[in-house]
Amino acid sequence: MRIKRSVNALKKRRKILKSAKGYRGSRSKLYRVARQAVMKSGQYAYVGRKLKKRDFRTLWIARINAGCRINDLSYSKFMHGLKLANNNLNRKVLADLALNDAKAFASLCETAKSKLAK
Repeated sequence: MRIKRSVNALKKRRKILKSAKGYRGSRSKLYRVARQAVMKSGQYAYVGRKLKKRDFRTLWIARINAGCRINDLSYSKFMHGLKLANNNLNRKVLADLALNDAKAFASLCETAKSKLAK
């Protein structure tokens, strides 16, 4: 007696077509084309998750640098000064301070300047 794949094959196809929902034209209707589109979108999503981390770090550094320039300090000197002061705030928090709390960020800049002067 041979094994028929009908139920499992249908499940597999349904899963792919459900993933391709919202794609235009054949990509959402035809299994073979939809499968290719879903595979490619998975690859883009995987790469995108890595790029997202890089992009956010770049944004945070730009924001910190802008805050430092207002306080007459360069980004690299600011970060070095904080390291000398044993201040372990990450770039995400520093960027948020630079954007939303100028007074706190100015005090951090002063701390960095004082540690650099020594």
